[in-house]
Amino acid sequence: MKQLIENSLLLGLAAATLFITTPNAMASEAIVKKARCVACHTVDQKRVGPPYMEVAAKYKGDSKAPAMLFDKVRNGGSGNWGQVPMMPHGADKISDDDLKAAISWILALH
Repeated sequence: MKQLIENSLLLGLAAATLFITTPNAMASEAIVKKARCVACHTVDQKRVGPPYMEVAAKYKGDSKAPAMLFDKVRNGGSGNWGQVPMMPHGADKISDDDLKAAISWILALH
């Protein structure tokens, strides 16, 4: 009986960790909301722009992705995800540090 209780507790703790959001993730989610990225993007559903999960999947393992995405956000562009161009977002909209944190968060999604 004691073993059953211990196993149940361990299983419960393991399951609970699946629902914990790290402070880094919460901060990065707040960054994309504050910068209004969510006007065109969501985590897992297509809106105007691609969902963050698709971006993460497309660039998984690509060491050049963070710099390329930084440039894409700053300067805008089109052709990577359809015909709707991404508008440029300068440092007045999102700081360099916040943009780097947001990109790291997006690329870590899976």
